[in-house]
Amino acid sequence: MPLHAIPGYSRLNRNHKLSAAAVAAGGAAAVVFSVVPGSANAEPAHNAASAQNVKPVAYHVVDDSSAYSLVDNAAAKAQNAELTQSSTRAADQAGAEAFAAKKQAEGDAKAAAQAKAKAAADAAARAKEDAKNQRTTQAASRSSERKPVTYANNLDGWIRESLSIMKKNGIPGSYEGIKRNVMRESGGNPRAINNWDVNAQMGIPSKGLLQVIQPTFEQYHVAGTANDLYDPVANIVAACNYAADKYGSMDNVDSAY
Repeated sequence: MPLHAIPGYSRLNRNHKLSAAAVAAGGAAAVVFSVVPGSANAEPAHNAASAQNVKPVAYHVVDDSSAYSLVDNAAAKAQNAELTQSSTRAADQAGAEAFAAKKQAEGDAKAAAQAKAKAAADAAARAKEDAKNQRTTQAASRSSERKPVTYANNLDGWIRESLSIMKKNGIPGSYEGIKRNVMRESGGNPRAINNWDVNAQMGIPSKGLLQVIQPTFEQYHVAGTANDLYDPVANIVAACNYAADKYGSMDNVDSAY
């Protein structure tokens, strides 16, 4: 059967036509083989009759374009699968990095908040402690102000109390200067009296620790002390006030004054 008699042969491309020719050739050989008797001595008439009884062989042209399409689709699918897998891995990596960054940021924020809270708590504790110390100091100061200082009822206590009053009133004098003059004038006896000097002859004898006459005591008496010439503290303070006025300080007096 001629190839051009095959249905659709004219529409095949060169490769398909070559494939069809090969198939046709193989088919013809098969036909010849099938009609040739096994014996070489067969009669021609019988062979001719047999040949007339051979049915035409139908040829089918195989269009292999679909095979190429399947190969191309498989490669494309494999490439797409690889790209999809790569994209998935990249997305997973990006997601993991974003999650780690988020956790890091959350951890930093938490640590910062904890540090801030601790600093605020420490500051509050320090402020509370400072306030407590201030209240304690103020209470001690008030207690000290309310509680009067107690001086011994002797020469040492009298001089110290006198110096405290003199300081408040700006009267100069030292412990040593006062004690030295007291011991010379009265020997430390607050009730001492001089009945033989010129003042005694005039009726105004010197009295007390520093032998002060009444008019001098009244003139230089310091408010806050007893209004009594024999009072040890009042006598010392008035005498020191007089000495400051006349000699600059009781420390400058070394003899009768």
